[in-house]
Amino acid sequence: MNQGLKQFLLFSVVGAVGTSGQYAMLILLVEVTKQNPVLASTLGFLVGALINYILNYRYTFKSDKPHRETLVKFLVVAAIGACINTGLMYVLIESIDLQYLIAQLLATAAVLAWNFLANKYWTFQVMA
Repeated sequence: MNQGLKQFLLFSVVGAVGTSGQYAMLILLVEVTKQNPVLASTLGFLVGALINYILNYRYTFKSDKPHRETLVKFLVVAAIGACINTGLMYVLIESIDLQYLIAQLLATAAVLAWNFLANKYWTFQVMA
């Protein structure tokens, strides 16, 4: 299997674990505490980002770079991803009136591509 494809698939599996944490937080905050779905999605995104950093650092990119370097870059990528996620959630829920879980699925797909490319070529600097 092509190394790049294998790495993307592993990144996707790790992302699914992080996304599970995000969705659990989202559903808990919306359904149990009646929080605004956009805010709940953003808080869930932060939980997912932490899970993703730990697993991607260790398994996907097998980084030996110092955490002080990679974590800062990862947080920048995650912050941009959070803005993409939050912006899409706002537009899809408030403007288009999509159900919040459908909106989250679409936002997740968009952020996946951004996160993989930015983390591969900038955060962990893995060349093709």
